[in-house]
Amino acid sequence: MSGGRPDDPVAARSRALTRFFTGVMRRQIRRGFRALRLARPGLPALPPDAPLVVYANHPSWWDPAVFIVLAEALFPDRAGYGPMEAEALERYRFMKRIGLFGVTPGTAAGAARFLRTGRRILADPRRMLWVTAQGSFVDPRVRPLRLQPGIAHLMSRVPGAVALPLALEYPFWSEKRPEALAAFGTPVTAPGMPPDALAAALARALEAAQDDLAARAMARDPAAFVRILGGRAGVGGVYGRWQALRAAAGGRRQAPDHLPDADTMP
Repeated sequence: MSGGRPDDPVAARSRALTRFFTGVMRRQIRRGFRALRLARPGLPALPPDAPLVVYANHPSWWDPAVFIVLAEALFPDRAGYGPMEAEALERYRFMKRIGLFGVTPGTAAGAARFLRTGRRILADPRRMLWVTAQGSFVDPRVRPLRLQPGIAHLMSRVPGAVALPLALEYPFWSEKRPEALAAFGTPVTAPGMPPDALAAALARALEAAQDDLAARAMARDPAAFVRILGGRAGVGGVYGRWQALRAAAGGRRQAPDHLPDADTMP
C-alpha cells in the first residue's frame, strides 16, 4: 500500500485499496441493475501514450461507481483519478486513497486546484482522469448541454491530451431492475484550440454520444450493447420462487427475465 501526502492523489492512491473498493462497486452494480452495458462498438481506438480524460454527463449518484467498474474493465493499465466536492471527500476520507481529490465548486481556489492536480495526474500517460463534466445532476435528455469550463482549460494546458466523451443513462426496460447504459463518443483533441472553442467541441461530442445512447435506450435492444457486468435477473421474492416451481413442474429451464440477453463478458 502506497503512502504519501493526502493532498496529492498520485502519492496517496493505494492499489490494494482501489482493487478492494472496485470489488465493492462491482457488487453494488450487480445488486442494483439488470446489467451494465456499453454501446457497440465499445471503446474507440486511443493513442496509448496520450494523456486521457474521460468526461461524462451526470444523471445519477451511480456515475462514479460506473466509472470505477469501467476503468477496471477497459483501462486496466491506467491508474484512474477524479475530482470530488471537498466537503464530501472530508466525510469519506478513505476515498483519497482510491484516487479522488477534493475541489470546491464555484470558487477560484477550486478551479486552480482542479487545473493543478489535473496536470499533475496527466503528466504520466499511465494515469487518466474521470470527470462528471456538468458539475451537478442533470437529466440525460436536457438540451443544450452545458459543461463546466474546467475541462477545456485543463485540456488546453496538457499537450497531446485526448478527451473521451462518455454518455450515461439508467432506464428501466422490461425487468424489475434498471439498466446501466454507457456509450463512448468520438475522442476530442485540442492542438492549439482556445478554451472557448474547445469547450464547444467537447459539448458537441458529448451531446452526440448522449443522443446516440438515448436512441439505443429507447430501442431496448441488448444486442446493441456489450454486457460489461451482469446483474440480478428476475423479480425475486415470492413471485420469483413461484416461477421457478412452475418451470420445474413443467420440466423446463427457468427463464427469470422477460428480455433475452446473452453474456458477452464475465
